[in-house]
Amino acid sequence: MTIAKDKMVSVTYELKLDGKEGDVFEKAGKDSPLIFLYGSGMMLPAFESGLAEKKANDTFEIFIAAADAYGEVNEEAIVELPKSIFMVDGKIDEQLITPGNSVPMMSTSGQRMEGLVVSVDENTVQMDFNHPLAGEDLHFTGEILDVRDATEEELSAAYSTGGCGCGSGGGCGDGGCESEGCGSGDQKSAGCGCH
Repeated sequence: MTIAKDKMVSVTYELKLDGKEGDVFEKAGKDSPLIFLYGSGMMLPAFESGLAEKKANDTFEIFIAAADAYGEVNEEAIVELPKSIFMVDGKIDEQLITPGNSVPMMSTSGQRMEGLVVSVDENTVQMDFNHPLAGEDLHFTGEILDVRDATEEELSAAYSTGGCGCGSGGGCGDGGCESEGCGSGDQKSAGCGCH
């Protein structure tokens, strides 16, 4: 069976940044493959294009330029916020706003998003709301483990408006599937490529 719209696809992969010779950023092995409904909008379009018409046991190598993945770094998404917004019960949680921490936030319109703490000073916290892979070229290598027809339940779950299925325990950030903030639960396994 070949990969086509509305087929359930199971793949292993390694994702490297900075080309073939880069460090492995994320991987999904045979014990925890990435499983997704092809053509449902859960994955990056360029990733799906690289898998089109492949079959079980085929291998793949896909290069996705930053502009076709999560975009370039948007300087306007790096903002200074008043330190006071991190106050809970009259105290600022200093551990929460440590540089390098990812902090769940909510926009004024109620949209959930993740922000990376860049720096902290006496009165402000600089946050980066770009996708963690913004500005990065992506290099995937892997193998197709299985291709099968999706069940009615899988089709219904994928096309309902109630959530996102990123595969292998992944979850959505930055406001759901319409953003590009999907990631795995530990940000290191089987969540990349979500769209």
